[in-house]
Amino acid sequence: MQIYEELVARGLIAQVTDEKEIRELVNNGKATFYIGFDPTADSLHVGHFMALCLMKRLQMAGNRPIALIGGGTGMIGDPSGRTDMRQMMTTETIQHNCDCFKKQMSRFIDFSDGKALMVNNADWLMDLNYIDVLREVGPHFSVNRMLAAECYKQRMERGLSFLEFNYMIMQSYDFYALYQKYGCNMQFGGDDQWSNMLGGTELIRRKLGKDAYAMTITLLLNSEGKKMGKTQAGAVWLDPNKTSPFDFYQYWRNVADADVMKCIRMLTFLPLEEIDRMDSWEGSQLNQAKEILAYELTSLVHGKEEAEKAQKSAKALFAGGGQAAADIPETVLSQADLTDGAVDILTLLVKCGLVTSKSEARRAVEQGGVALNGEKVTDIKTLIAGEELQAKETVLRRGRKNFRKISLR
Repeated sequence: MQIYEELVARGLIAQVTDEKEIRELVNNGKATFYIGFDPTADSLHVGHFMALCLMKRLQMAGNRPIALIGGGTGMIGDPSGRTDMRQMMTTETIQHNCDCFKKQMSRFIDFSDGKALMVNNADWLMDLNYIDVLREVGPHFSVNRMLAAECYKQRMERGLSFLEFNYMIMQSYDFYALYQKYGCNMQFGGDDQWSNMLGGTELIRRKLGKDAYAMTITLLLNSEGKKMGKTQAGAVWLDPNKTSPFDFYQYWRNVADADVMKCIRMLTFLPLEEIDRMDSWEGSQLNQAKEILAYELTSLVHGKEEAEKAQKSAKALFAGGGQAAADIPETVLSQADLTDGAVDILTLLVKCGLVTSKSEARRAVEQGGVALNGEKVTDIKTLIAGEELQAKETVLRRGRKNFRKISLR
């Protein structure tokens, strides 16, 4: 099976333009393609996972990826999927985030010897003259068509700023610039980016003629993939300092039964034949599938050693009835975290990152989802003495599979 057919079989392709030409380019390793990443944080999260895996697959088939970091578009902010305007970032923050992205992407993509490129759209967008944009780019965009785009329609009732209205033009210009500078002939993005991407394809063909080779593909469920980055306890990051390998493993180990095979098919590099045999699994076999998914993705992001440690810790934890294993994430408290020599259970849940607020902590306790050293906590006023935290290893659990070791120093 060739790579384009494999992408289809894995459920990664939603919409395309020029499918025949795209198939030929991709299958023959002749595609130079880009995927954009706006540097809104100093780490990629699991919502970026699908795009990174796609880039890796295509590079393995001989194609050249361009990771486009939105240092310029990040100054505006993508309105897609938003109900309010993004917070404005400084140029220093954007540059720091860009640097962090490249380090993380290097685990997926080989940037050596020109096999892949990482470029920043600030290199061309920041130098554009406003009048030149109006004259050279503006005539190729219909305001009526732009307002009909889903990314703008979602914001019209709440108010769409003129700043954000320009995002489609900036993203379209990216494809135009990449086509001219690097011979980029293909762009990939989520289904929520379809209108913006079509704008880039059309801009190239209008300015450079119908023979200009520019094609578009969107990824199935990529907008859903962005939602993967958020959990009840916050974001799931690829940076181990933000989300430990154990927590990363547990995130994928806890996916819903209905999603596990879809995630294995889309995100892992297991052979399709092996995945097809797993499609009939049900009941307890789905737990085995979840362990496979968690191990494969943790290995991909953090390496096999960390994946094995996380898997071993998870199994030891559950087999031991809640006893801590060495690699479970630890929260270290200080005397300043105590009140009258103790800490209440709601505060402890928040400080451990198992919930995002005390109201969420209260619900977790009241619903019977919190345990301390294997014993269920039922009283929201429960206090844990500092002497107890110093005297023995303490393990706090929220839900079935979210754990933290706690110590006081």
